[in-house]
Amino acid sequence: MLDVCLLGTGGMMPLPYRWLTSLMLRYNGKSILIDCGEGTQIAMREKGWSPNPIDIICFTHYHADHISGLPGMLLTMGNAERKEPLLLIGPKGLTRVVTALRTIAPELPFEVQCREITEDEQIFSFEGFHITAFRVCHSVVCYGYSMTVERAGRFDRERAMDRGIPMKLWSRLQKGEECAEGDNVYTPDMVLGPPRKGLKVTYCTDSRPVDAITENARGADLLILEGMYGEPDKLAKARENRHMTMYEAARIAKASGVPELWLTHYSPSLMRPEDYLGDVRKIFPGTAAARDGRTIELKFDEE
Repeated sequence: MLDVCLLGTGGMMPLPYRWLTSLMLRYNGKSILIDCGEGTQIAMREKGWSPNPIDIICFTHYHADHISGLPGMLLTMGNAERKEPLLLIGPKGLTRVVTALRTIAPELPFEVQCREITEDEQIFSFEGFHITAFRVCHSVVCYGYSMTVERAGRFDRERAMDRGIPMKLWSRLQKGEECAEGDNVYTPDMVLGPPRKGLKVTYCTDSRPVDAITENARGADLLILEGMYGEPDKLAKARENRHMTMYEAARIAKASGVPELWLTHYSPSLMRPEDYLGDVRKIFPGTAAARDGRTIELKFDEE
């Protein structure tokens, strides 16, 4: 299963009832954070989750409302005596930006590793899942992210027995490992059926609608997009500042064929985003005006 929590849904500035942008995903003991705006630690504590197990932090871009919470987060991890390296992923300039922010968090008991995105679309692979970064259209270089959890084919016990594969190797083969026993080499394809549908979440804020969002959202179980403005007369402002309206986000969700859309990254002037859902759902019925702490547990299909 994949746990998804939208920790903060605000854009530009934190409000008493709305923290700045941050999304946390948990899978198989790994925790991934996308963006780390001011107040992310508090939002995490309110949820009852901890920053200590965070393995990866991805940044969409380097505006303050998406990264200003990083120094405090690093210090909290350090005060918890973390020793494991922390991986940061972000657009070009990540090392420079993080080095500058660490002026106030210079001494940490763990290594901070930076991997900069160098292509318009780039895949970062990890054990059991991969993260795809895709370039979008904002006033600065900005990326959206898809996290995809892979799911191997079903283990075929009869095939394993017919091939005489030792039972002690079954578990390793089922996990995708290649195994050797004496002169024999056994590969996962000998005992596994075709790959099954995994899990996928696509996340993008701070962008005009572009084909890259729609294409990367295809096959996602959940799409999370900014709905900076709900007021119909704010379209010109959205275009000027390279953001998108709720209605534009709904059109992307409809075009990509996702089952569910969460809106986030609201303008501080948008006090009650749910007031605009009636018209938005006429475009895409599966839209939710997310609030801080909204969570879902995505599960694999039973088949």
